[in-house]
Amino acid sequence: MDKISIVIPCYNEQDTIPYLKEELYKLMESMPQVAFEIVLVDNCSKDGTLNLMKQLHDGDPRFEYISFSRNFGKDSSMYAGLKASTGDYVTVMDADLQDPPELLAEMYETLKTGEYDCAAAFRKDRKGEPWLRSVLAGAFYRMMSRISDSDMVNGARDFRLMTRHMVDAVLELEESERFTKGIFSWVGFRIKWIPFENRERVAGKTKLPMKNAFSYAIKGIVAFSTAPLVAISVLGFIFCIIALVYTIVIVVKQLVLHEAVAGYPSIMCILLFGFGMIFLVLGIIGQYLAQMYLEIKRRPKYIVRETSVDHI
Repeated sequence: MDKISIVIPCYNEQDTIPYLKEELYKLMESMPQVAFEIVLVDNCSKDGTLNLMKQLHDGDPRFEYISFSRNFGKDSSMYAGLKASTGDYVTVMDADLQDPPELLAEMYETLKTGEYDCAAAFRKDRKGEPWLRSVLAGAFYRMMSRISDSDMVNGARDFRLMTRHMVDAVLELEESERFTKGIFSWVGFRIKWIPFENRERVAGKTKLPMKNAFSYAIKGIVAFSTAPLVAISVLGFIFCIIALVYTIVIVVKQLVLHEAVAGYPSIMCILLFGFGMIFLVLGIIGQYLAQMYLEIKRRPKYIVRETSVDHI
């Protein structure tokens, strides 16, 4: 009998867990030919999430839980869950049920053919999502597909069923500052994309507001592309050419044409623009240096405070 491990990162999800439990039992009853393991990862929630996890484990040993000592982020939660999983197939699923659990049956049948190593879900629409967030997200995925080695599909979710071989490959990438969507794409393997209609959260509020989503996007760009460094090098070369041409123009006006060169306003514009570009360049370089600094320290991706898993 095949075994499917379901990894579910959680942070302040006490309102969604009862709905999640109901849907998971429906799923397990609909797939009697498969054994299930559910790994719930608590990212140091401030509500009753951990207590509900413990209750699920006490009532059904198929439910395991891991609780962090502090909030290490969703990507660390996914890494911990994947590392603790023991299934022949492993999936990552959000606790808010925006990832439809019923898709797992189709994903499983897809992988059983042996033609694919991963069945991944993507949203074919973004109904219910703010317009600006949808536009920016679409632009981010298009940009990442062009500037990185990762082929990222617009609307792609972390929700995907993977073979054990692919999961082991994902776990081999041990960087601390993880951008899991990029890692899933970077490792390659044969992926079948399955579309589904966007869903609202069953309860609670999103844990990734706009400002955090922007920071996460920056981390993804820095982690999987050196294009910004190339861009600022090209930009620096262009500005050197512009400066050289402008210098020649000034010399010609002054020595040959004997025309007065505009002073203070033009100088201030050039200085302000130049300093702005310098700080932009330093900021981009600083992002890469910060990433290197965090990786060099080799701190653990997470620290477990308590768990029901004995092999983590």
